Amino acid sequence: MRSTAVRAPRTAPDRSGAEITPEAIRAYLDTLSGRGRSRGTIQVYAARLEALYAGLPPDKRISPGTLAAWRETLLAQGYSPGTVNTHLSAANGLLDYLGRRDLQLVGQLEPEPAVRPELTRAEYLRLLQAARSLEKERTYLLVKVFALLGLPVGELPRLTVEQVQAGQVLARGNGAQWYEAIPRCLEQELRAYIRRRGLLSGPVFVTRNGKAMSRTQVTSEIQSLCRDARVDEAKGNPRCLRKLYLATRTDIERSVRLLAEQAYERVLDAEQLAAGWGEGVNCR
Repeated sequence: MRSTAVRAPRTAPDRSGAEITPEAIRAYLDTLSGRGRSRGTIQVYAARLEALYAGLPPDKRISPGTLAAWRETLLAQGYSPGTVNTHLSAANGLLDYLGRRDLQLVGQLEPEPAVRPELTRAEYLRLLQAARSLEKERTYLLVKVFALLGLPVGELPRLTVEQVQAGQVLARGNGAQWYEAIPRCLEQELRAYIRRRGLLSGPVFVTRNGKAMSRTQVTSEIQSLCRDARVDEAKGNPRCLRKLYLATRTDIERSVRLLAEQAYERVLDAEQLAAGWGEGVNCR
């Protein structure tokens, strides 16, 4: 006789959502460690989930549509599609751990197009001039920091009072870190700003509550100059300022190499004239 298993009746998904707690996040991150995920990956997930938790409503629940709304918020804040995807991967992983796959947001955003708006040095100078005319000293310094130091916006809190006093900032990239000298003109302006603000230690750019400025606040503050500076708002962000820094450095290094090669050729030509074997021979 064939036996039939008695199945439990299906229950409708809980539309009230899933409550997210710091304890649940920590427990999920512990499972990642047990599954062999690298320390760097776990740190990234921890940061993403911290951002998710901070952005949830007061009841700290994820409901249907919560992650879709979060995705749009992240995009509006200037995060790249690739970065948004990592935020959602962390959130989806947490929901899987909690047994709430019905609340996940599936599908990856397409990567950004290769062509991005480029800020010219003339436009950069107009941003500085607009900040000066509007007496927005902090915004003026933010524009200058990204254009002269090339810091990614996420590294801004690392620009501290102590580092300005030392004349260098700790920079990181491609798995390495090094100290970047702060240009003298910028260092003097930062020192004056620090004195006027009465800052003794910690990040230079802080809110009224003394907390480091968020990525959103920084971008919004720089974009506020664009209309007065006659600069496309799509260019008024830390990413475009950093790209200007990198492009300028590349151009200067290329010019220096060319000058060095030309100087070397002149030395060889002079030596050829003085002690060369053949007449009328040069080294070019």
